[in-house]
Amino acid sequence: MLKPTKKVDYIIVGSGLAGILFCEVLKQQGKPFVVIDDDSQQSSTVAGGLYNPVILKRFTEVWKAKEQLELALPMYKTLEQELDVKLDYKLPIYRLFASVEEQNNWFAACDKPKLSEFLSTDLIPNTNAAINCDFGFGEVLQTGRIHATTLVTKYKAQLNSNGVLLKETFDFDLLEIGDTLTKLSAGVKYKNYEAKHIVFAEGFGVTKNPYFNYLPLNPVKGELLTIYAPDLKIDYVLKSSVFLIPQGEDLYTVGATYDWKDKTNQTTDKAKQELLSKLRTFLKCEFTVVNQVAGIRPTVLDRRPLVGRHPEQSNLYVLNGLGTRGVMISPYVAHQLYNLIENNQALNPDIDISRCKPK
Repeated sequence: MLKPTKKVDYIIVGSGLAGILFCEVLKQQGKPFVVIDDDSQQSSTVAGGLYNPVILKRFTEVWKAKEQLELALPMYKTLEQELDVKLDYKLPIYRLFASVEEQNNWFAACDKPKLSEFLSTDLIPNTNAAINCDFGFGEVLQTGRIHATTLVTKYKAQLNSNGVLLKETFDFDLLEIGDTLTKLSAGVKYKNYEAKHIVFAEGFGVTKNPYFNYLPLNPVKGELLTIYAPDLKIDYVLKSSVFLIPQGEDLYTVGATYDWKDKTNQTTDKAKQELLSKLRTFLKCEFTVVNQVAGIRPTVLDRRPLVGRHPEQSNLYVLNGLGTRGVMISPYVAHQLYNLIENNQALNPDIDISRCKPK
């Protein structure tokens, strides 16, 4: 027996951070949608989840940092209320100075107009015997951590309870593409769903998407450790050669690695030893490794997301390439894509896939 046709405005493929934040924009605007996801992509659930407006390696501003934070923080607050969970943990980030030169570079950055509101001019001395730091710390302001695993898990559970989550691998052979100017029924059809638009937010999975696999996605594998360090006792994120992020109950996330060759979600001893080696350059207390996770980040060579309309099929869209700063940039790109589709507002050219020519 044939299933009755269900009409929605959007089909969304993928429910990582990109897909979820786009769903949230649609929900706020009263647009019906269905989500298709097979849990194959794990980059969102293994993310450190930091929002940080400063690139701490070079002391430069993150692209569109102010605009991103202004959109992201209210959305996460709304999601906390909607899902009845704690997501946003306000945490300062302390940048460990390895030399007087790094101190000087920090204070020079404090004078830059775009960085002054994000960098403290106070030098923080190290008083923690568990940390090797002779030159003190600089504090980054307006920072924190979004518990990405909780967000993705709870949001998908809500989608499932609302009957709008299909837990399956998307089959491109079953996608029918129409023209909304001539076919009134739908712009696209998938199985028994008809929709005006389809948005692909598959992360690394876009490399197998026949409509968008030409995009210059440069996937990179990242691995994180969780350690138990009862003598550390810090309530801030510590950035040195790696990030050290407090999770509560003396647990800390250590990350992350960057592997451009391995495209699996399997953890490796090589990554573990790399993280431990870097961690021991500044951590002096005893600790125990209690967990290790891995995922593939959808990064782009020019460090800008991949957002926009297919060059030939006007009902097909992509939302991808969020890279290592997904919790901060996903609300921004979700709003950008929504305004393109619904309000015909041009995308920021830095993220528009029109900059990428099909082969």
